[in-house]
Amino acid sequence: MGIIVFLLIGALAGWLAGNFMKGDGFGLFGNIGVGILGSFIGGFVFNLVGISVGGFIGNVIMATVGAALLLFLLDLIKK
Repeated sequence: MGIIVFLLIGALAGWLAGNFMKGDGFGLFGNIGVGILGSFIGGFVFNLVGISVGGFIGNVIMATVGAALLLFLLDLIKK
């Protein structure tokens, strides 16, 4: 059950970040990939700042922030 929730959070966070940063999503597998990488980045950044989140909504927010940061950095590198 835990892996399904992890993938759901990744897909939702990737989709939200894709819509926020580019105005379009990346498809199901692209959203999951961006969201999972974003959750690691978001967790690292939130720990650096000292912010603690909990629950489904908190994890989605953290992963979305990380995914948006990932997309921002990829956009900088691409230009």
